[in-house]
Amino acid sequence: MSVRRLAAQEVQPASFAFTPENAEWAGRQIAKYPEGRQASAVIPLLWKAQEQSGGWVPEAAIRHIAGMLGMPYIRVLEVATFYTMFALEPVGEHFVQLCGTTPCMLRGAEALKKVCHDVIGPQKTVTADGKLSWLEVECLGACCNAPMVQIGYDYYEDLTPESFAALLEDLRAGRPVKPGPQNGRHASEPKDAVKTLTDPALFDGSMVGAWKKRFAEEDAKAKAEAAGQAVAAAANPEPAKPEPTRAEQQKSDSPVARTARGKAPVSAEAREASGNSASSEATTKRRAKTAATVEPTDGSGTKRKR
Repeated sequence: MSVRRLAAQEVQPASFAFTPENAEWAGRQIAKYPEGRQASAVIPLLWKAQEQSGGWVPEAAIRHIAGMLGMPYIRVLEVATFYTMFALEPVGEHFVQLCGTTPCMLRGAEALKKVCHDVIGPQKTVTADGKLSWLEVECLGACCNAPMVQIGYDYYEDLTPESFAALLEDLRAGRPVKPGPQNGRHASEPKDAVKTLTDPALFDGSMVGAWKKRFAEEDAKAKAEAAGQAVAAAANPEPAKPEPTRAEQQKSDSPVARTARGKAPVSAEAREASGNSASSEATTKRRAKTAATVEPTDGSGTKRKR
């Protein structure tokens, strides 16, 4: 980002004050914010000061706004120098902001810059009659209509060097001009050989009801299908699945099967612990069964009489 500084002192006005009408407007903007948050109105007040000053923000206006909002002067200066929508030097009556970002550059912005140099002079130069000045800026958001410029509050799009030069001459002479595309387009639709969106029904409002009806029909169809599936499922319930056998259980717990189901494979330690537990349980049951079938003795191996 380039450094933005205030204009030289010789062009700065000695003082600034809002006109009564603008002061009333500024008061309404400040009142939108709660007590202690009046600084939030700094951008709209700077914008109104720029409008009143002929398209740029003098240092006296920055100090005046700082006093109105109870802000340090440096804080208002930071805002004014950060946002490029605030001009810090005098501009012409018709201030041309020429977009030089990639889409406009690819569509001929360099040729428009040459027109500005030839007709107006270097950037930030104000013509002797005070009518024109220009500045290259970042993307203005009208890429579909590149190349383009903003003059005052209006966009002028689809420019050629010839149409741009004629536009500047009309502005300088005070002749009426038409904002927007300069090649016959209405907005950003295709200019020639239009092959899409040609059905008049798309623009007369008649399609609105048709779309709404279609959505309602699709919704009703989806609900009917869901109800039918529920009835079919109730009439033909799936049989209960039997408990898996030990072999089936072992197969389902194999590393490959568990991975396919998105589960982590059983570790070797866990398998060993599970096997030891099962073996221990089986041994305990076997011993209990054996003890139940063996006749008791008296300790010497002789069977005791019952």
